Amino acid sequence: MTPRTADRRRPRRPEWAGRNYTLLTAAAVVTNLGSQGALIASAFAVLGAGGDAGDVGLVAASRTVPLVVFLLVGGAVADRLPRHRVMVAANALNFLSQGAFAVLVLAGEPLLWQMMLLSALGGTGHAFFSPASEGMLLSSVRGEHAGRAFALYRLGMHGAGIGGAALGGALIAVFGPGWVLAVDAVAFAVAGSLRAFLDIGHIPPREPGGGLLADLRVGWREVGSRPWLWAIVAQFSVVNAVVAAAEAVFGPLVAQAELGGAGPWGLALAAFGAGTVTGAGVMMRWKPRRLLLAGTLCVFPLALPSAALAVPVPVTALVAVMFLTGVSIEVFGVSWMTALHQEIPEDKLSRVSSYDWLGSIAMVPAATALAGPAESAFGLTASLWGCSALIVLLTAAVLFVPGVRNLNRRTEKVTGSEATCAAEPAVLGPGHAAAEMEGPAARRPSASG
Repeated sequence: MTPRTADRRRPRRPEWAGRNYTLLTAAAVVTNLGSQGALIASAFAVLGAGGDAGDVGLVAASRTVPLVVFLLVGGAVADRLPRHRVMVAANALNFLSQGAFAVLVLAGEPLLWQMMLLSALGGTGHAFFSPASEGMLLSSVRGEHAGRAFALYRLGMHGAGIGGAALGGALIAVFGPGWVLAVDAVAFAVAGSLRAFLDIGHIPPREPGGGLLADLRVGWREVGSRPWLWAIVAQFSVVNAVVAAAEAVFGPLVAQAELGGAGPWGLALAAFGAGTVTGAGVMMRWKPRRLLLAGTLCVFPLALPSAALAVPVPVTALVAVMFLTGVSIEVFGVSWMTALHQEIPEDKLSRVSSYDWLGSIAMVPAATALAGPAESAFGLTASLWGCSALIVLLTAAVLFVPGVRNLNRRTEKVTGSEATCAAEPAVLGPGHAAAEMEGPAARRPSASG
């Protein structure tokens, strides 16, 4: 066999799927396989220890609070230190905290404060991991195939999430939640090992800065100088919140009263997951020229599930609506990542990502907490129609921003100096930071470390 024949037979990665991209995608698949099952396992662990629904909520909130508190710090650290080291350190913290959680559950009855503390450590790791991960992913892709690369990444992530949730549920039924938490800890260790091999040689050394606050101010200027960026972040801060309220509170209530219980609602959520996988597949081939216009138009279908629950429509129609919503929001997700990739200077990617993440999740806890009082005050049907109306109105408002309508796809990334010249005039002050959007949960590239 000649060397040339051997080369032809050896499987080759696409030109755009470089070493870093391949490692990042593999690690994301591993962590999503483990983490989706662990989300279910942690709830059952609390219930198995004698807790109630309120205790489950406390453990979940314990993870969210440090995530909100430390996100901006995590973004500044990731732009100052080598990103892969930040990611590995965060994975190590997640491995230790989740491993300790598993040991407590397997050893007997864990105390509520112990589970809350370990969940808080996991949220802290996620706060440092997420901006570093997004910055690393966005910097690992070059040229005209960026959209395809991001679509494939999200395809693997969503597919692993669906498989992980199904596998986790089955393993909990057979072995109990402790072993599923242990599997998740091992997944963090494996993913961290993969990320340790990332190459940052292509990233220019960071120049010494003026400290953490100065770094955060620079990141805010990058966000505030681009109306298309902060407008969409602000839009999704509310959109994510009302979607979370509809999915976590209103949807189960309608399902229990009108649709036949948890089974049909679980089927609808699974259809949404299948839609995201399909949408990622669509974006492997489709390259809309006006990135954000195409993406924003595909946010309107996010209003459909709340409207369908308000009617309510039959289960088959709800499943179809959820599938369509999953497809459409994935079009937005890939378009958003592509826009950030081409418009944000590489050395500021993680800081911009941290503001994006913070806006996405900041209003979710309040929305889910207020969903019950809103249902009591206005009724379930009116609350659901209100969710739909907010999504439609905010999405329509964003279309009035010229940058959202006119941002075109390019094959080359904007350099630091070009980005400064191309940035639109700032019209948002630092006092509005809390009004912004992981990326909404619906459009985040990854929800796990």
